[in-house]
Amino acid sequence: MLLLGIDIGTSSIKVAIVDVETQQCVASTQYPETETAITSLQTGWAEQNPEMWWEHVQQAILKVNATQQYNPKNIAAIGIAYQMHGLVCVDKEQKVLRDSIIWCDSRAVEIGNKAFETIGEERCLSHLLNSPGNFTASKLAWVKEYEPHIYEQIDKVMLPGDFIAMKLTGEITTSASALSEGVFWDFNNNELSKDVMDNFGFHSSIIPTIKNVFSAHGLLSDAVAQHLSLPANIPVTYKAGDQSNNALSLNVLQPGEVAATAGTSGVIYGVGDTLSYDKQSRINGFAHVNHTNEQTRIGTLLCINGTGIANSFSKKLLAADKTYPLVNEAAKQIPIGSEGLSVLPFGNGAERIFSNRTIGAHYQNINFNVHTQAHIFRAVQEGIAFSFRYGLDIMKENGINPTVIRAGKANLFLSDVFVSAFVNATNVPVELYQADGAIGAAKGAGIGAKIFASEKEAFQHMKALDLIEPSVHEAYDEVYEGWKRLLMKHL
Repeated sequence: MLLLGIDIGTSSIKVAIVDVETQQCVASTQYPETETAITSLQTGWAEQNPEMWWEHVQQAILKVNATQQYNPKNIAAIGIAYQMHGLVCVDKEQKVLRDSIIWCDSRAVEIGNKAFETIGEERCLSHLLNSPGNFTASKLAWVKEYEPHIYEQIDKVMLPGDFIAMKLTGEITTSASALSEGVFWDFNNNELSKDVMDNFGFHSSIIPTIKNVFSAHGLLSDAVAQHLSLPANIPVTYKAGDQSNNALSLNVLQPGEVAATAGTSGVIYGVGDTLSYDKQSRINGFAHVNHTNEQTRIGTLLCINGTGIANSFSKKLLAADKTYPLVNEAAKQIPIGSEGLSVLPFGNGAERIFSNRTIGAHYQNINFNVHTQAHIFRAVQEGIAFSFRYGLDIMKENGINPTVIRAGKANLFLSDVFVSAFVNATNVPVELYQADGAIGAAKGAGIGAKIFASEKEAFQHMKALDLIEPSVHEAYDEVYEGWKRLLMKHL
């Protein structure tokens, strides 16, 4: 028996096929091979076409089927992970009304800030665990204000994973976890937030049917099944935002457990069992995949927009003909501190850790007679690691004190330079696993379909690939303090 996991990333779609008995991935792929573009019609805007996601999902499934590593007819359930906070609007015929306003779009910051003030800061934080900020509800309010001709046609609003599930099944559902990502969920009352809906003037009919994360969200339609050579009527039994799903993929489900990822954006995600929140809303609390009315499981999320995208920017600019392993190896030849070169990697929109301010990316102290491409590569990766340290200090203020952080061996965690800088800057060990979002989504499908008897069973064969402990953190302390002084000048 097999499980299909789909991960709707900003850069590409990844799919994985997991064998139920061994819990191992038997085949995986991504589509397209090159990074998917983000449309930016104005400064601070970021959009993608949901129909493009759907086309890429289909191509990815057909591509992984073509490996002939498995029999597609043995797939029993589908799970979906997706880029968080995106807004998808469809009409009564399930047609997309506009491009999705995605997670790193900054246009709705002031709308969210006004709602924070109008609803009341204490009420927002105690009931929503967040400021409305730049999240999905505020993005929808922007559409209502500036594109009323589109808003009037909306039948349902969704997050990206809800949309792909709709394309697979024809049904539209959501969850408390998804609604909390959009800052639509009242944790105190365990219901759709009346404060948010009333403040923005939204009617509850635009919200899809609310189900548990681990539940049947629809059955694969005959037409889609035939096109993709999959069994008809297999269920979609799991949908989760990419960061809560990343935590699931690393078996981070219980209070005190912490995960990290460093893809296009960077995240540290810690699980707790109380409705806690940061008074400045610099970090955010969402319903974790296993949160229920009976069991409080809150994912506290630190997000840095400019991480992997900062690394890919420097590569495209300076070494478009080189692979990432070659870039990482070049960076490795440069000493800690990059001989005085510092980089602030915040060039991907408003950053929550700075109260939704946009400070931009900065390359400081470049010496034309000393610094090379390799210095820039290292300084960028060190700057990203220092951003995690800065954010982790905020998390510690809010009671998240990890003794170890779990991460998938992927993206920036493939770089020895970044891993060393991350571990030594934060002074926290990192366990690396062979895990990714698509594999996590497949296992989530198995849990949701009750193919696995429990969450524990889904991860019984999971073992760490490596444990990296701090070894030269003192050497990074002075470098980090210099980087932080530079940051303070721009705040």
